[in-house]
Amino acid sequence: MADEEVVDPKKYYEDTCKPKCVRPLRAYQACVERVKGDETGHKHCTGQYFDYWSCVDACVAPKLFDKLK
Repeated sequence: MADEEVVDPKKYYEDTCKPKCVRPLRAYQACVERVKGDETGHKHCTGQYFDYWSCVDACVAPKLFDKLK
């Protein structure tokens, strides 16, 4: 039993939730394409990145915490 590796279920739930968050992912990818040519470094896609991961986290949280109870 001590030799068994512990598996983190969060990664599995993230992978199952990512397809449900396509719209924020596409918005982030579009932003990345828009700011590729920015030489100044002032443009960024932080907001879109966090919107995508907030969507994934909102989907994962109930499933993960139900599993931990």
